[in-house]
Amino acid sequence: MKRNQYGRDEAEGLPTVIEWGRMPPQYPGSMYPPAEEEAPEARLPFSQYFWVLKRYRWRIAGLVAAAVLATMTITSRLTPIYEATATVDIDRQSPAGVVGEEAARSAVNDADQFLATQIKLVESDSVLRPVDQRFQLRKHEGQAAAQTPRGEDAPVVLKHLRVTRPPNTYLMQIAYQSADPQLAADAANAIAQSYLERSYEIRLRSSASVAAFMERQMDELKAKMERSGHALAAFERELNVINPEEKTNILSARLLQLNAEYTNVQSDRLRQEAAFQSVQAGSLEAALAAPQGETLRKLVEHLNETREHFAEVKAHFGLNHPEYRKAQAQADDVEAAIGTTREQIAQRVEIGYRESQRREAMVKDAVSAAKAEFDQMNARSFEYQALKREADADKNLYEVLVRKIKEAGINAGFLNSSVRIADPARPGLKPVYPNMVLNLLLALLLSGLAGTGAAILTDLLDKTVRDPEQVSRTLRTEVIGSLPLMKDSRAGLLSAVKRGDGPGEEGDLSGFGESVRTLRNSIFLGNFDQHYRSLLVTSAAPGEGKTTTATNLAVVHAEQGKRTLLIDGDLRRPSIHRSFHLPSVVGLSNVLLGEIPWREAVIEVEALRHLHILPAGPPTRRASDLVGRGLAEVLEEAASEYDLVILDAPPILGFAEPLQMATVVDGVIVVARAGQTTRKAVASVLATLNRVRAKLVGIVLNEVHKELSDSYYYYGYYRSYYRAQQDAHAENAEVGS
Repeated sequence: MKRNQYGRDEAEGLPTVIEWGRMPPQYPGSMYPPAEEEAPEARLPFSQYFWVLKRYRWRIAGLVAAAVLATMTITSRLTPIYEATATVDIDRQSPAGVVGEEAARSAVNDADQFLATQIKLVESDSVLRPVDQRFQLRKHEGQAAAQTPRGEDAPVVLKHLRVTRPPNTYLMQIAYQSADPQLAADAANAIAQSYLERSYEIRLRSSASVAAFMERQMDELKAKMERSGHALAAFERELNVINPEEKTNILSARLLQLNAEYTNVQSDRLRQEAAFQSVQAGSLEAALAAPQGETLRKLVEHLNETREHFAEVKAHFGLNHPEYRKAQAQADDVEAAIGTTREQIAQRVEIGYRESQRREAMVKDAVSAAKAEFDQMNARSFEYQALKREADADKNLYEVLVRKIKEAGINAGFLNSSVRIADPARPGLKPVYPNMVLNLLLALLLSGLAGTGAAILTDLLDKTVRDPEQVSRTLRTEVIGSLPLMKDSRAGLLSAVKRGDGPGEEGDLSGFGESVRTLRNSIFLGNFDQHYRSLLVTSAAPGEGKTTTATNLAVVHAEQGKRTLLIDGDLRRPSIHRSFHLPSVVGLSNVLLGEIPWREAVIEVEALRHLHILPAGPPTRRASDLVGRGLAEVLEEAASEYDLVILDAPPILGFAEPLQMATVVDGVIVVARAGQTTRKAVASVLATLNRVRAKLVGIVLNEVHKELSDSYYYYGYYRSYYRAQQDAHAENAEVGS
């Protein structure tokens, strides 16, 4: 760490920022988040949502009250609607007919599908049209199309009709709503009766249609039955047998037996062929695996013993010894015997294979002959069976058709009581619509949800800086101080300076003075290793309170007995001289142009002997261009005479000279207006300062109040605290007098 010529601390790489007494968070590439993108926001705690609801509670309450009042007014003006309900019982256990299958048919477990079908039938035009023509229901419902000729031909749809099924029942409720309770009851009963009549009419027409169709088929079916009977008799005479199936069964059994024999012969031939191919390969292992390989196996074992004996003789005796020649002759004899045995085994295997081939061919010929005879007989049997089945089917169908015609005639005249009106509709005593209590509860609930959602959405869409936690989370920097909202932004500590009172004698009811003192302590007590001799106060845009912050910070520092120099560096819109009611004939602009030394332009404040002011002077464009070189010399000389130099700079965004000023001071303070300045603007300022390697002290939030965040709940305590202190002083004065 080293100090440059202006008294600023420098470090290798990026400058170190001292914020709230601890080091700032480090992340690669930059000290501050880039202007184009803000740091991602963490998930908000639940306490934040409760605070949002508390902040907008009166607006939400107003919305709820307006919604409830509007609902009450509208509901009271609506026409009362009465509802009458007729209950229809559908007995699924009751038979559909008197005789036949319909009388014995059990109920099918299709209650949901059946009742849904019946509900659609109730709502059909065939059921509703007679009732509409009787009571003129569509006219009562205000359907204008029903009053035209084309509207009379359109399907009848009643808007006030409601057909439902109570869960887990076989009941169907037909409800109709109308302003006339008697009309509602009459219409519901008429619709239920029309549904019963329509159901019986559909069933009667269906039975009559089936009977008529079956009668038309009688003559054709009778002729067909006679033709099939004559054809069966003629075929029996042609075969000259009573039952061709018996002979077919004998041939079938014989064919099955031959097929089994043929399968066995094929298996034996495959085994013989496998053994023959193995022996033909000439390997000793194949000969040993043959059925005749037992003798060969013994010879092989004898050969192994002979070779072992020969090896022992060879080891003990020489080549010309009689024992050696004898052992060699024995081994040769055994090998010759093995070769002869292998040839014999191969011949026997081949003979067995040829014999199995001949036996397979003979059985195959027998199977083919039996199959041909069976197919010939079976073909005639199939033809016979087909004629017999056709004749029997025609006869049975004719008999069934005659029985069905008789049953349909009987069942068609049976009025089934499975569908009946269980409970007729009666006029309602109380209207079902509008429901005042329900409407008010719904209005209360929906308006509350809408207000809550709007409040939370408004808070989520708010992109302004509001509290220190939010700034730390989104911009990755710290807030070193917060200044409360005041009716007169230029009041605060400056009022005491103008009157010449001591600090705090009037009692700062807004807490502004305490906030400025807290800001001063946060800057100078946050890090004892860092000693600021010059500070730059700036903002992202005009009107955010940077001048007020700079002036009050200078006053507080001077009250500590520290020599303080306040410089108005805003050469375009100077305002510090107006805050102290000082002339601005000469100032910083004259110093930068080299017209006068800077000490001659400094003005001492009478109320605070440790506070000196360097006004901006007459505005000029040339002075702005000389800020970099001239201001550095002024700060270097002033740092040796004053404990602190505070420089009020123009807003950074859109102006060039604040960047030059930021490079020649020990630290930069950025002022943001809480609830007004966007996080994107502050991020742009931080990124700009980072590019010029300026040292950021921190961010000051101006004009904060309790409605911005739950972090400012304590600001409301200042007024009551100071008033209690003033009352105590007054009581002590009265007692002393």
